[in-house]
Amino acid sequence: MPDDAQSTAPTPELSVVLITPDSFDTIRRTISCVVRQSVRDRIELVIVAPAGATIDIDRELVAPFAGVQVVRLPSLTPTGPARAAAIRAARAPIVAFGEEHCFPADGWAEALLMAHQGDHAAVGPAMRNANPETIVSWADILIGYGPWLAPVERGERDFLPGHNTSYKRAVLLEYGEALDTLMEAETVLMWDLGRKGHRLLLEPAAQTAHTNFGFWSSWVRVAFLSGRAFAHTRSGQWSLPRRLAFAAASPLIPLVRLARTLGHVRRIRRGPWFVVRVVPTLCVGLMFDAVGQMIGYAAGPGTAHERLATFEWHRLKHTPPSDALPA
Repeated sequence: MPDDAQSTAPTPELSVVLITPDSFDTIRRTISCVVRQSVRDRIELVIVAPAGATIDIDRELVAPFAGVQVVRLPSLTPTGPARAAAIRAARAPIVAFGEEHCFPADGWAEALLMAHQGDHAAVGPAMRNANPETIVSWADILIGYGPWLAPVERGERDFLPGHNTSYKRAVLLEYGEALDTLMEAETVLMWDLGRKGHRLLLEPAAQTAHTNFGFWSSWVRVAFLSGRAFAHTRSGQWSLPRRLAFAAASPLIPLVRLARTLGHVRRIRRGPWFVVRVVPTLCVGLMFDAVGQMIGYAAGPGTAHERLATFEWHRLKHTPPSDALPA
């Protein structure tokens, strides 16, 4: 149930959702970026936290917002139901998701609101690398966010950056209880929005810097778990023969995805030595993802969703301190 921190505030135009597993300080840096937005007085902050966490809100920091509320849940794993609960609790017609390791640039919120004046069901930002000094970080963001990595052109897309996209709230509420599962792997949600005739827009005027895994040990485990979780969400309603067929075809996934990712590598233009270094790293990550998808299609998610959540929180623990965005 939400705890209203500013119940008398005016009706907001944009609800920004942030999830914290433990405290306000975990999401403080991201909130500091959101509060710098030119339209901060039209933004509601929705914090999702475990029922037992002590969320000491910095009242001075959040004072410029149109409202703040805390949604408390018994558990944050898997995170899909937590995001769905935030959508249901939000007061604004537009809901934008952020992460404790993502830092929106100035103008991000205004650009999202302007883009949503059209009939697009979802509007996503362009992504930048917040920790660009390790090749693992570049491979991570290229695999996870390559199609939206700046520089990129404005236009409609089949899907947008997961966990960092904004939606028209009314469109999401039409999914009812199914939203809990769909918010776990947003690519599946966006494919379904497209099948239903909704349009999705990438808006480069809205940008956010994403902190990526910088250590090999963390990254390959996350690649495997992400692949397994994605395959489960995608194939939830499939027959067993179809799931097994996709499992058998999983070894082809690295080849298909590498070809697509190389296009993103060329687009960001970081020089020939970057290509030589990043391609082998990409191959390793894509292979771990493919193995995860194969197991996910054949045997289900196991504990992939829960284990993924432990990596999502406090992302800076999984990248070298020397490559972290300054506080």
